[in-house]
Amino acid sequence: MFAYIVRRVLATIPVMAIVALFVFSLLYIAPGDPAAVIAGDQATPADVERIRASLGLDRPYLVRFGAWLWDILRGDLGTSIFTNLPVATMIRQRIEPTLSLMIVTLILAVSIAVPMGVVAAWRQGTWIDRAVMGFAVLGFSVPVFVVGYVLAYIFALELDWLPVQGYTPFSRGFFPWMENLILPAVALGSVYIALIARITRATMLEVLQQDYIRTAKAKGVGQRSILFVHALKNAAVPIVTVIGIGMALLIGGAVVTESVFAIPGLGRLTVDAILRRDYPVIQGVVLLFSFIYVLVNLAIDLAYTLFDPRIRY
Repeated sequence: MFAYIVRRVLATIPVMAIVALFVFSLLYIAPGDPAAVIAGDQATPADVERIRASLGLDRPYLVRFGAWLWDILRGDLGTSIFTNLPVATMIRQRIEPTLSLMIVTLILAVSIAVPMGVVAAWRQGTWIDRAVMGFAVLGFSVPVFVVGYVLAYIFALELDWLPVQGYTPFSRGFFPWMENLILPAVALGSVYIALIARITRATMLEVLQQDYIRTAKAKGVGQRSILFVHALKNAAVPIVTVIGIGMALLIGGAVVTESVFAIPGLGRLTVDAILRRDYPVIQGVVLLFSFIYVLVNLAIDLAYTLFDPRIRY
């Protein structure tokens, strides 16, 4: 098991190196001269040259990449072109709302989707199964921002049960914090719930056909134990894998959800930076999101040791 963990950790190093190279290259993939684009139409040649120097565009590509990578390793993500604030500071100011939204969405989605998939597999062919699959299709079909607007209209504007926008820090109390996250988490989690529920159902259907499940039934083991102890444990590997892969849905969906509900998180920061072509901020946020995604998938790989005895021993 130790050798497996070491291999998985070492495998993340080239992945992050490739990600870093891609993120750095975002500045040069953009059409035209980035300095001229940032400076605008009214800028003088001196303004353009000043921006080129601040971005390091007057140095060779590999030299710039090496210096930028060294700064990243030291925790320096650069400075915003428009606010003159360190990118790391801007990220620290915005990271709590985004992490809160993603954590609440993840807990909500797993808590709802896994039991839904298990029950759908248990009641295969019944109205429960069809209802779960119908919800899964609907969750995949309706965009996150549409779900968000519908939820905001019903529960915030019409019923006035929940706030329509904004974010309350956790330091001000659990219930005010959660109150602002319920609607965004449900909207963001709709597609995630659909994905996990479908995979759970498909995996459970396969496991429930195995001989050891029939043996457990013949021995009189209770239905709940069969479903949640024997079957779900053996179906956990693909479910956990999908949960990890689905983090990309959360990261991408957080950008849209934060814009719909006016949450001052990294998603809003990314949108604002793209609109203003604030390349250092874009690079910093994309690099952070990529690191989170790689880290979560590493954690999923390590979690296999809990479910697969071939790895554990």
